[in-house]
Amino acid sequence: MSEAVYDPNRDLQDARAMIEALADYLIGDQLYGTLKGGWFGRGNQPSLTVGALLLRLRRLAVFADLLDDAQRGELAQLSAQHESIRAEWKLHYTEKLLHEGVSRLDAMKTFFEECSDDPRLCPSIYQPEALRRTIVQEIVTELATLNAEDADLTRKARETDGRLRRFTAPSAFVWASGLEPAYPEGEYWWLYAAPPPAAGRNKD
Repeated sequence: MSEAVYDPNRDLQDARAMIEALADYLIGDQLYGTLKGGWFGRGNQPSLTVGALLLRLRRLAVFADLLDDAQRGELAQLSAQHESIRAEWKLHYTEKLLHEGVSRLDAMKTFFEECSDDPRLCPSIYQPEALRRTIVQEIVTELATLNAEDADLTRKARETDGRLRRFTAPSAFVWASGLEPAYPEGEYWWLYAAPPPAAGRNKD
């Protein structure tokens, strides 16, 4: 998982592969697309979604100083490609974002159920939920940028956060320390929280 040990080169390769397939993905029926080649052929590959792409592009912009000149040039080209595709397929792009946001929040229900059933499991299964919630935040931010905020998605995210707080307590940053500058605690509080050993005593 790239969040455990951050490698901007991997984010760049992932973003490149995602953008190359983005237009076809937007007009297709799948929400979680698959990619081949590069890092995607090495196992544990991420799915192609708009949210997953936004996660990588924003991190790369924050950590551009870790890239060499050629990589920064490629990042500029990829960002321009992304903006062009977004403009050309704006309706499809927005629909995918909304669908993905709801899907990722719905997927977190399993975490809450498992934490309620067996609190001892909760700490060991938290990392995927932190990533899901972070990608949802990228989606909410992008929708605001497009003047396409969705009240239902915002409400659903707040409700999910309320449940998430019941199973977590403040902690050190849960991802690789090198990523911390990209995620201010005020906006990404769940990355500064984790289930304690006795989590889950307060059931829904």
